[in-house]
Amino acid sequence: MATYDWIFNTLGLKDWCDGGATGNKTLSLSEMLAQAKGETVQTPWYETPFPSLDALNAACPTVARTRDMTSGVENGFLAAKDSLKFVLDPITQPLSWLLDGSLWLFLAIPWFILIPLLVIGTQFAVRKWAITALVLFTFLFLAFIDHYSFAIETLSIIFVCTFLCVLFGVPIGIMMSKSDRTQKAIIPVLDMLQTLPSFVYLIPLIFLFSVTESKLYGIAIILYAIVPIVRLTDLGIRLVDRDVTEAADAFGMTFRQKLFKVEIPLALPNIMAGLNQTIMMSLAMVVIASLVSAPGLGVLVLRGIRNLELGVGLVSGFCIVLLAVLLDRVSKAALARADESTHH
Repeated sequence: MATYDWIFNTLGLKDWCDGGATGNKTLSLSEMLAQAKGETVQTPWYETPFPSLDALNAACPTVARTRDMTSGVENGFLAAKDSLKFVLDPITQPLSWLLDGSLWLFLAIPWFILIPLLVIGTQFAVRKWAITALVLFTFLFLAFIDHYSFAIETLSIIFVCTFLCVLFGVPIGIMMSKSDRTQKAIIPVLDMLQTLPSFVYLIPLIFLFSVTESKLYGIAIILYAIVPIVRLTDLGIRLVDRDVTEAADAFGMTFRQKLFKVEIPLALPNIMAGLNQTIMMSLAMVVIASLVSAPGLGVLVLRGIRNLELGVGLVSGFCIVLLAVLLDRVSKAALARADESTHH
């Protein structure tokens, strides 16, 4: 006798349950021994299972089991797969072109041209010789240990995905800051994206897109990394002093003038802080995305794990840390400079 037989008997659902029985019920060893002896197995009160789907199914086979529920979810997704793919394929194809084109461009530029360009760009953005020297040292070190091409691939993906996160994330944050209703609608989505484990992002995408398509890992990185830039753009604009916006209204500024000349410049430190976090999260996801053919340093980490090559894994992991420190220092220095410009 199952633990929860009494529930269905009390409700008069015994015939309904018996009608849903299919085949012989699987018995445990103790139940089979008791059945052979003509006894019944009594479950001690302290071992009473929670009335979950499997526990209720043991008493009433008509009740679906947990595996029936998960199979239903899988079958529903697979049934909608072709329709989703038909809609999403043309929309997301430009992402593949951007990622592939960026990878080709970064790898086509010789190291003796690209490294000076990165150094000059860093100096122009941060105006700090210590940070610029760090960039130069990092890429020379990566080239010296033959990890330069892998690092450049990782950097290329981060640039594209961060650019797209800013392109889509900042307008979404602005819309949230201008409408409480929009904010309440979008915040649950952001909460879900922020709390989902990074590996979970890859599961539905693997079924929707081919592993050889760049947009597979590109979408995963963007969904994972876009949250900070959206949240901090919304927060930054909402924190703009009300007196300042009222003064802008008094001067007769239009909505667009007030947004681009007053609110966004004052919210820029918060937006840059969101950009910093987006870059860091993009880097973290690039490494995980190597499981689905994303190029870069993550490939070496994955190789170290698969082949138990300790040295390869540790060195490539150190290179990722070095790249993370570099990106963090550059973005924070750019943030500090943006903050200074707003105060002047």
